[in-house]
Amino acid sequence: MKKNDSKKYITEAKKFLDKYPLIKSVDIVLHDVNGVGRGKIIRRHELLKLYESGRQFPLSLLGMDITGEDVPETGLILQQGDGDIKAWPITSSLKPIYNSKPPRGELFMTMSDIEGNKLSIDPRNVLETAVKQCEKEGINLCGAFELEFFLVSNDLDQYGKLQPAKSIIGKKRSHRKTDVYSVDNLHGILPLLNDIYEATAIADIEAETVISEYAPGQYELTLKHQKNLLKAADDIVRLKRIIRAQARAHGVTACFMAKPMENVSGSGMHFHVSMYDKKGENIFAEKKTNTINPNLDYALGGLAKTMGESMLVFAPNANSWRRLVLGSYAPVTPNWGLDNRSVAFRIPSSNLKNRRIEHRVSGVDANPYLVALTVLSAMRYGMKNKIKAPSQTKGNAYKQKSNSRLHMPHDWSSAILSAKKSKFLKETLGPDLHKAFIAIKEMEYQKVASTVSELDIDLYLNAI
Repeated sequence: MKKNDSKKYITEAKKFLDKYPLIKSVDIVLHDVNGVGRGKIIRRHELLKLYESGRQFPLSLLGMDITGEDVPETGLILQQGDGDIKAWPITSSLKPIYNSKPPRGELFMTMSDIEGNKLSIDPRNVLETAVKQCEKEGINLCGAFELEFFLVSNDLDQYGKLQPAKSIIGKKRSHRKTDVYSVDNLHGILPLLNDIYEATAIADIEAETVISEYAPGQYELTLKHQKNLLKAADDIVRLKRIIRAQARAHGVTACFMAKPMENVSGSGMHFHVSMYDKKGENIFAEKKTNTINPNLDYALGGLAKTMGESMLVFAPNANSWRRLVLGSYAPVTPNWGLDNRSVAFRIPSSNLKNRRIEHRVSGVDANPYLVALTVLSAMRYGMKNKIKAPSQTKGNAYKQKSNSRLHMPHDWSSAILSAKKSKFLKETLGPDLHKAFIAIKEMEYQKVASTVSELDIDLYLNAI
């Protein structure tokens, strides 16, 4: 936000303070490359000044790894003198926090230089630029995320592992049953679900269906499709904060690791996206049955062609890769199918005018701003270059031979290398964000690779 733009937005802050006189403080939250919320808590009297002048933060905030440690190779730490940047409020993101004591608010921020020019190192800013470019070209975007997560006990089991939380009502714990689609299982956590729905309502998030998912203690919550792709990403980031806070209030932990427990399914973050022209017509819509719209075919082609070099966005952490195994409802090859949940890119059942793509690759630990940006860019890449999609996959994709022409990294290390070499990903993220993203992931990889784990001791201590 430029300094001379702030006055037209300050009314938002004034209305908020008038509406919520009991709120004494506000969380101001920035989201880094990993999607981690970092920021400050300000007092009520500071809010108007924030809208007028922004708030200074050290540039190094953008160059941190998942633990909050500086990554010098990003070029954002002492090479820049660790100088200040400006953070400005995101319009319409100022919301009350449900059931906080004392009452608090929450405000999302974006990152700019000291003059107010948006920084190309902020993932949300880069996504916003891509969305605006589409709009200039007459393409409007509609999207929504689905969020899978676990509720786990605050205490580890006898083996030092995470375990499913006991139900809120009845205090029962399931270790073996998946309870998939069990309504009775949902009834056991109704007090928590009710608080989540209340919190999303006052945060202007349209939360919809919740189900008991395919592992003990696992759930999925869907959000309504948004005509504003930025809001769709903002909503899923805020939803994770809401679920985490309400779970704590009920004495359990919300877990957003991609694979928190062995021998059960991991958690994904499926992304639904469609495109519309200036007349409001779906550009993926089919003219008649048993055909695929060329735009949809090319979009799928772009997604398939770039999936391998983009996997670091979709599976950014060491734990992410434990989810990507055969037969686990987590895609491992760049394929597509009609209403097929074993593929990477699913075309859900719908009438011909409402065609959309469900991108099923990302783990719940991925940064939604980067996921939306990369998926959008891949679709546009395919449409621009008229890249035909591979043949449709029918039946169980896990039992079918993969397309050998499309390289897929097999682990975190090779995903980092693929992303580092990728011209597509560098153009998608921009050189600054690409450099920082790769540097951060390389440092995180070194931390994991150099750690002597309990498994190392168990395997080798007495065997060799």
